Amino acid sequence: MSKIDILSLGFKELETALREMGEKPFRAGQIFKWLHCGDRVKSFEEMTDISKELRGRLEDSFEIVYPKAVRKLVSKKDGTRKILFELSDNNHVETVIMDYRHGKSICVSTQVGCKMGCTFCASTIAGFKRNLSPSEILTQIYSAENECGVHIDSVVLMGIGEPLDNYDNVVKFLGILSHPKGRNMSLRHVSLSTCGIVPRIKELAELRSGLTLSVSLHNTTNEGRSAIMPVNRRYDINELLDACREYTKATGRRISFEYAVIDGVNDSREDAKRLAKLLDGMICHVNIIPVNPVKERDYHSKKGSAAAFAKQLESLGINATVRRTLGSDIDAACGQLRREYEI
Repeated sequence: MSKIDILSLGFKELETALREMGEKPFRAGQIFKWLHCGDRVKSFEEMTDISKELRGRLEDSFEIVYPKAVRKLVSKKDGTRKILFELSDNNHVETVIMDYRHGKSICVSTQVGCKMGCTFCASTIAGFKRNLSPSEILTQIYSAENECGVHIDSVVLMGIGEPLDNYDNVVKFLGILSHPKGRNMSLRHVSLSTCGIVPRIKELAELRSGLTLSVSLHNTTNEGRSAIMPVNRRYDINELLDACREYTKATGRRISFEYAVIDGVNDSREDAKRLAKLLDGMICHVNIIPVNPVKERDYHSKKGSAAAFAKQLESLGINATVRRTLGSDIDAACGQLRREYEI
């Protein structure tokens, strides 16, 4: 019989599992703390305030699984750190630690590969393999902190994969990360990026979790967006923006729209005007991004084009900033290190 992945269990699930083993409910608090607080043990033997007999039974029924760091890169430009993790089935995902004024932020992956097919993204080139479990998302944070000797202050679900395509596991991960008996991270310090899976955005709104929703828009017409983001053929711009307005109304949270400026594709004055019109009246912010160079694609941004586009939006009454480019010398964009390693 296969063992249960204990790091993927929410607190209530752990309580139930222990109750079925004949244990008192308070044991869940002890074990959850060992797993998610302080040094975060990697074996049941380290749980010194529970009996040896119980530790043995836990060992028989559960497993504590961490990924293995197989490659680490550090940017000489800004100190950004990128880690390639190997999972228990030999698949690989990437994690990036970035330094900001407010602290250290980590960008985690939610899937091995991606099925969304966005043409400017390196993650989708090798195709989709599988979803990550809650623990596989969570232990990217724990392992990165251990590997780099840092404390993570905020989390961005913007690595390999589409978080809302792995909705149940991502929501479970968020519950474990924010549980008061565990890491207890406020979800106001978490950003989730999606290419626009409308039904899941609506479900996420109902949770009223407090997290920041980032929506990858990247174009201002359905024809143009469908050409670079196949998801738009299923949920077009109008449907997506309606869902975003519902999210803002339900949560009171401002939405961040991601817009990668691609030379000759979406960087014209007319694009800026259309974008301003689409977002008029919304509580939002536009994050302008110089497109990441990808070897298999011919997309690029002209020098200064991101700043110029942001300035145009500001003149049209839309709050916009250019995202700080980090880790450019270590290919910090998601998917690049994994592809190089697996080739």
